[in-house]
Amino acid sequence: MSGYPEIADKLMSVDEAVKRFIKDGCQLAIGGFTVTRNPMAMVYGIVRQGIKDIHLVCHSNGQALDVLIGAGCVKRVEIAYGGNGRFAPTCIRFKKAIQKGEVEFEDYSNYQMSLRFLAGALGIPFITTKSGLGTDIINLEGFSRKIRKEQKVASQKLIVMQNPFNDADDKVVLLPALNPDVSLIHAQYVGEDGTVRIKGLTFADIEQAQSADVVIVTCEEIVPRSFIRSDPDQNSLPPFFVDAIVKVPYGAHPTACYAFYDYDPKHLNLYKKAAEDDNLFKQYLDEWVFGVTSHDAYLDKVGGATLMNIKANPVLGYAPGLDRK
Repeated sequence: MSGYPEIADKLMSVDEAVKRFIKDGCQLAIGGFTVTRNPMAMVYGIVRQGIKDIHLVCHSNGQALDVLIGAGCVKRVEIAYGGNGRFAPTCIRFKKAIQKGEVEFEDYSNYQMSLRFLAGALGIPFITTKSGLGTDIINLEGFSRKIRKEQKVASQKLIVMQNPFNDADDKVVLLPALNPDVSLIHAQYVGEDGTVRIKGLTFADIEQAQSADVVIVTCEEIVPRSFIRSDPDQNSLPPFFVDAIVKVPYGAHPTACYAFYDYDPKHLNLYKKAAEDDNLFKQYLDEWVFGVTSHDAYLDKVGGATLMNIKANPVLGYAPGLDRK
């Protein structure tokens, strides 16, 4: 770490980043999408440190969402979708928690959640859209009036109003902005100057980072400034947005990281079986989260053969011969 003087004050371990920035009751945004680029190393760190009562805000997430909820770290969720693709069209622990009333929950469309983060990034209190008109997203609310009095919760889910620039019947939807306390994203590269480069689809990660008070970036590699300055249009976030940088190769496992590794079907199938049963899920956490002392120990447990099996073709971005059953 001493080899990167420009970012020396931002470089830290998973445990250090959690301890410094993530507190009980915080509003937390997590990046990635279903089984792609979830910030899993940080999520495991949050679970190990016993952070509670998180107000989770996501565009569409999967494994990270499910582990945090299953481990009892989450009090409240605002999200468009939570699923692990073919392994769980709806995340299993997430679904169980909603059905049992164990977490407070409010849903928006994918586009609406993207717009809410965009509004936060732009520094405006709300944003307008036509998305959602004619659907039950408009008609049904998940949060009670009591919850809406709490900090970081919008006083209303949304507002439907007449377009003030059109005399004809022309309804628009006003969506409240999101400004999370902390945003977690996993990227392929961080430059030695702190510039972040996400390869492949960015989903809502950039807007989530721009809207947050604190941004923690985990990454596969820290690269020279010369690399970051080549193809500068490929860069995603400037250094001044980033508060903490954590180098964790395979930090998104068992989800995928484009151009580095594919998702791990063996582990996701193992997780699916465990998540369906309360006792098996507790055993899963004991073995895969509490039972490892560091990310390196976690990777040793995953095993070199598995990591090689999911290694991505750098041109295609995924592992073409991977058995995905």
